[in-house]
Amino acid sequence: MNSLTKGKIDSAKPREKPYKLSDGLGLFLLVTTTGGRLWRFKYRLNGRENLLSMGAYPDVSLKSARDRRDEARKLVAAGIEPSANRKAEKIAQATTFEAVAREWLLTGKSKERSPATREKSRWLLEDLLFPFIGSKPIGQLSAPDVLAAVRKLEARGKHETAHRAMWKAGQVFRYAIATKRADRDPTRDLKGLLTPAKVKHRAAITSPPLVGELLRAIDGYSGQPASEAALKLAPLVFVRPGELRGARWEEFDLEGQEPTWRIPGGRMKMGEDHVVPLATQAVAILKDLHPISGPDGLVFPGLSSGSRPISENTLNSALRRLGYTKDQMTAHGFRAIARTLLDEELHFKLDLIEHQQSHAVRDPNGRAYNRTTHLPERRKMMQEWADYLEQLKSRSFAQHENKQRT
Repeated sequence: MNSLTKGKIDSAKPREKPYKLSDGLGLFLLVTTTGGRLWRFKYRLNGRENLLSMGAYPDVSLKSARDRRDEARKLVAAGIEPSANRKAEKIAQATTFEAVAREWLLTGKSKERSPATREKSRWLLEDLLFPFIGSKPIGQLSAPDVLAAVRKLEARGKHETAHRAMWKAGQVFRYAIATKRADRDPTRDLKGLLTPAKVKHRAAITSPPLVGELLRAIDGYSGQPASEAALKLAPLVFVRPGELRGARWEEFDLEGQEPTWRIPGGRMKMGEDHVVPLATQAVAILKDLHPISGPDGLVFPGLSSGSRPISENTLNSALRRLGYTKDQMTAHGFRAIARTLLDEELHFKLDLIEHQQSHAVRDPNGRAYNRTTHLPERRKMMQEWADYLEQLKSRSFAQHENKQRT
């Protein structure tokens, strides 16, 4: 019954008009005037003749085209319109958990996240959730379906990852609700069912005298200018290490009455623009570095490439060179130092500290505060913080000198 061969198809040349090469049972190859070779299936249903497109050769091989024809013939024999069935399949495929999740990764709030955060979201979804619930229609997924997937992580001792995966699934479900492909978020029924994750606190020095010694050691650090400046600036601005490393000169206003660093939401973990008031000490560090890495581009470029910032290990490596182990101090630990001492030693309000650390702070009605909320108070806090660090450093130096004399 079949009459086409691969040789016949490959040797088919374009003509002045399109022509057909029949294979039998309704399948034929349409050769266009430009040389295109398109599979078509002709069938009759309910007294009407129809054509179904089946792809182009060689993307769809002769064998694949015949398989598709045979499947379509079965549908016709059952009284089902093949093209309508294909549309239904496409709709079903577009509403699977995986399809909705991939769409969410490219749109909405997820698109505003930093590249590192988006990559982590992609990993959580592709490696940990898709294999178990990815192919199921998102509107039909139940709480037990999601629980079974994340319990597999718990069984491997990955308790924190299990919590992250469930939170990520919840974000996808909420996006599906907003786009009318699901009615509810089943992860809401799973609260309290996972083993609590152990909170890992990053190493940090929070004793004021020891902080002074750390600052004094940092002042004595010798390395490439970008690394030195980043290490000195880290305790003054206490942003996340990745946000510091990726700083660009166009984000800074160093000459105005109120020096400011405005970090775009695309580089922030929370996806929102962040304002960092700069103390005079921070401005001095940046102005010293400006002739070296300015006037535009990265503030802290790496040695190997000016188009890439210093590596994520640069600051931690500098701390190791200063004699601090990973169990004593990390680059992320500067945030813990500020969080602790601003509260316990300088007695600033916690919401001011939380705002400045770009944590999600909400008003009594549950709405997120604007990025500029309490900015005058935060500017005052940042200057007092920088002055306090100067005092700790000087006090440490004086104590060191007294010990040397005795």
